[in-house]
Amino acid sequence: MLQAAPSSDLISFLQSLPEGRKRRGVRYPQWLLLLMAILGILSDCRSARDLERFARRHRQAFSQALDLELCSAPCDSTFLYLFERVDLDGLFALLRQWMLAQIADQGRDLDQLICDGKTLRGSASQPDGADGATRFVTQVTLYARELGVAIAQTSYDTGASHERAALKQLLGTLDLEGVLIQADALHTSPSFFSSPPSRGPTCC
Repeated sequence: MLQAAPSSDLISFLQSLPEGRKRRGVRYPQWLLLLMAILGILSDCRSARDLERFARRHRQAFSQALDLELCSAPCDSTFLYLFERVDLDGLFALLRQWMLAQIADQGRDLDQLICDGKTLRGSASQPDGADGATRFVTQVTLYARELGVAIAQTSYDTGASHERAALKQLLGTLDLEGVLIQADALHTSPSFFSSPPSRGPTCC
């Protein structure tokens, strides 16, 4: 079973992430920018410029809700600098822990995870190499059907990796015991099962 962290609010989780930026010139706390980015992405923001407009539009609401004095909203370059410096793996792990903390009180057992890989729209690059194949960025997600949420995900470049490797990476980040992993037939190759388990017993 997955061990969920004690229930807590999202801001507390974001505040526990170590600061990745240099202190000089920092005007906004990292947790606040991450919160704005998360809410902005959920509101269909697709670029740093979109996040700037989102933050400017809701600056007063953020100030009132969080008891902050925001004289101005962060610009697009502030978000870009944040994304360059933040520990993304640590952030994704925190978000997963937070999601598990929110569903821990529902009393549902987690006994099955579904693996799904999807190519990201607009990620195609020009063919290169001897085979001339077009490269894409693909996202692999582990979805808990009983809980109705995705609890882990990663992405890879099809020119540099494969979905089998991405799934093994995801399984290595979770403590699994007695959990059935449902995946496509491409994951049933002997090479997937020949390597030792990453963290614990896993079924496919």
